[in-house]
Amino acid sequence: MLTPVDPNGRYRDRRQARRRQVRRRRLTALAILLAATGGLVAGIELAGGKPSTASEPVAAPVPVKRVPTGPKLATLPEEIRGVHVTMALASLPGKIDEYIGLKKYGLNTIELDVKDENGEIAFVPSAVPLAVKVGAAKPYYRPRDIVRKIHAAGLYVIGRVVTFEDPIASVGRPEIAVRRADGALWKNNGGLGWLNPYSREAWKYNVDIAAAAGRAGFDEIQFDYVRFPSDGDVTIIRYPGAHTQPMRQTIPAYLRYAVARLHPLGVRVSADVFGLSATHDLGIGQYPQHVGKVVDAIYPMVYPSHYHSGEYNLPDPTAVPGTTVAYSLRDFRSALAGGKALLVPWLQDFSLGRTYSFADVAAQIRAARAAESGGFMLWNAVGLYTPEALKPGPRPVPAVPTPRL
Repeated sequence: MLTPVDPNGRYRDRRQARRRQVRRRRLTALAILLAATGGLVAGIELAGGKPSTASEPVAAPVPVKRVPTGPKLATLPEEIRGVHVTMALASLPGKIDEYIGLKKYGLNTIELDVKDENGEIAFVPSAVPLAVKVGAAKPYYRPRDIVRKIHAAGLYVIGRVVTFEDPIASVGRPEIAVRRADGALWKNNGGLGWLNPYSREAWKYNVDIAAAAGRAGFDEIQFDYVRFPSDGDVTIIRYPGAHTQPMRQTIPAYLRYAVARLHPLGVRVSADVFGLSATHDLGIGQYPQHVGKVVDAIYPMVYPSHYHSGEYNLPDPTAVPGTTVAYSLRDFRSALAGGKALLVPWLQDFSLGRTYSFADVAAQIRAARAAESGGFMLWNAVGLYTPEALKPGPRPVPAVPTPRL
């Protein structure tokens, strides 16, 4: 007996099979999705994070800021061993070659006058119209040419800029000069006028000159006479304009301004100071502990002949040049503690009061090395130096003397 066939059965069978196929595909797809999601979560958890949700959008990556390094400053010699050269000497044919020739003895640094005590500038800086207007610009040398020649010999070049003693600009521009109580131009014992250390125009004038030298290739600008007047009747001085800040803040403020303008040119900034400025308050605004936090180097003028009898309890400081220099540099080391300035003393290579010999210069150099200075510079106003003193030498273990009280 045959089982009757339902005419719609085949259709129902195909429809049910189709439904089972769709369910299998959906389950398979859901399984794949769940597996993928689980892998993503596991990966995020392993990385220490968590999956993002609609209420917690993924943050965009933060761009890394590059800190500008700025121009690189000139490289210093391991130990500065240098001499000073006036602009007048540098103008003589072949003279600069003679100083470069001291390299065979150990010279590695030449300091050249850019602006001197007479207010003269060694070249004509086109970017400083005031220098031309007051008659300060002179054609002693071509700065790029002379710097190129010194650099070609492998020597470091410092430009000296006498700052506030300025008998030319003070006369040509009296509005920015130091005045007397009666309004007339104040002059020191030598009859030389001074620019007002409070005057921002005086600041700009000197740093404009320094910047011109920097653009010509000088490695370092050393500001001399960067202080208030001392040698003359200072009781009658009047400083025009506003000057609310005390002296001790004025000189560092000027040097900060100089650093801000010269460092971008790749030029180091330094300052000359009196040899006793770390030992006494000289009333001229020179405080090494403040200046040393601004400039790259401090050059104290520790000439033994300039110390009076009894200083450091020495009956005659000039008779014991090494000891005098050692005491002075001891005080500078203390004053500069915590600052960034390199200590490089100016040493006496000239005779004053008595004849100075090679032994006297060598004694000062030994004291400078014992104080772990960055080297030394020899000073002689007429440009005559002791070549043997420039020889490289050992850096002894510091032996700071104790003053006899």
